[in-house]
Amino acid sequence: MKVAVFSTKPYDRASLDAANTGHSLTFLEPHLDASTVALAKGFGGVCIFVNDSAPEAVIRELSNLGVKLIALRCAGFNNVDLVAAEQYGIAVVRVPAYSPYAVAEHAVGMILALNRNIHRAFNRVREGNFALDGLMGFDLHGRTVGIVGTGKIGAVFAKIMRGFGCRVLAYDVVENPECQAIGVEYRPLNELLRESDITSLHCPLTPETRHLINRDSISMLKRGSMLINTSRVALVDTLAVTEGLKNGTIGYLGLDVYEEEGDLFFEDLSSQMLRDDVFARLLTFPNVLITGHQAFFTRDALANIAEVTIGNITEFQRTGACANAVTAQKHSVRA
Repeated sequence: MKVAVFSTKPYDRASLDAANTGHSLTFLEPHLDASTVALAKGFGGVCIFVNDSAPEAVIRELSNLGVKLIALRCAGFNNVDLVAAEQYGIAVVRVPAYSPYAVAEHAVGMILALNRNIHRAFNRVREGNFALDGLMGFDLHGRTVGIVGTGKIGAVFAKIMRGFGCRVLAYDVVENPECQAIGVEYRPLNELLRESDITSLHCPLTPETRHLINRDSISMLKRGSMLINTSRVALVDTLAVTEGLKNGTIGYLGLDVYEEEGDLFFEDLSSQMLRDDVFARLLTFPNVLITGHQAFFTRDALANIAEVTIGNITEFQRTGACANAVTAQKHSVRA
């Protein structure tokens, strides 16, 4: 199949080329959106990533261009209008799991860095400042960690935190027996937020979870607690979180995703003025750690993503269907 691969970086090309089993892949740097959709002319499929955008207008134009497949090289699919895709006869496939360890381990890394001020200590030592004032942390052992979403990533994260000796609470629409077996306690969301010293988000973005962390839910947090989001961008109301940081309700914040990341992440903007005032404000807080959507970014994960993506394309080309298809009627509710 001829496939236009949008939002391509060198590492995408290397991993997809290594996994390719005979498809004709054309690698394009631009994001897919209304202004670039014409680049898909002559292709049977497009391969897109998290910052590509396929609303109804783009889906319609893809259909007009003869595109029959949208292959997501990620787990999330909130950037694709699934209803429109069905209407115009375009299949949408994804990579439901690539390396839950990569994301879960990154979340733990953010917790450790924020708690022990490793990011601040690194900068101090480079400047010859070896003072410990302001760097005090706390033992993770015995603390309560709340997990929102206990699918594959959340379950791995739970195991790691149990290994630290933490009490682990969880909230999910479906309770995971694997988590229950290691002592995870399921609670209503409001109870989890009130009791947790650390809350980590590992759920998908759905209409029900959009801005799950908002002014009301932030008011339920244990004062001075830590909030980590390595999942979906719009789970968190960024303005409400900023207020929570200012009034001390949120004591630590770790973000690997950001609501307006499409204009920032995956690009080198070091020589440009940062135009996002909200993001710039977040960077002024010493208790905030932001990474540029890199939680997934391990050699293992990239190899798995490429293999599953190529496998999805191959399966669709051969059968006209795919086990990893997502539709508006039936899709995963857990990350």
